[in-house]
Amino acid sequence: MPPMKIAIGSDHAGFRYKQAIIEHLKKAGHEVVDFGTDSDASVDYPKYIRPVAEAVATGQAERGIVLGGSGNGEAIVANRVHGIRCGLCWNLESARLTRQHNDANVLSLGERMMDEATALAIVDLFLSTPFEGGRHLARIQQIDA
Repeated sequence: MPPMKIAIGSDHAGFRYKQAIIEHLKKAGHEVVDFGTDSDASVDYPKYIRPVAEAVATGQAERGIVLGGSGNGEAIVANRVHGIRCGLCWNLESARLTRQHNDANVLSLGERMMDEATALAIVDLFLSTPFEGGRHLARIQQIDA
């Protein structure tokens, strides 16, 4: 997979995996823009998630990754930004399908929902899986209309 510019952000409950993902992405040659948080101290997640989605929506980053305890709230916040299609993924199949069928440009992960190795594998698959287009393109256009 070619190097990408990736925006990333988490709340306190996703902080540990965020740090591991950043290291993993940098080792793979990606440029990473970290929107925080910077510790596992309790924070309000919209403050860190919305900037990730906005960076992707405005083209400042090619993809985004957001993390929390479950990933649900983070996906909701990201999907409020026009032009964002954030997929909440919990295994490899969900990551593959959110890219192939939904052309997701932001990935949401829940640190409490999986082990770190699974999270890293999901990130790799999300970044390397192309959008299929075809019948799925018309559906994406309906979402954005």
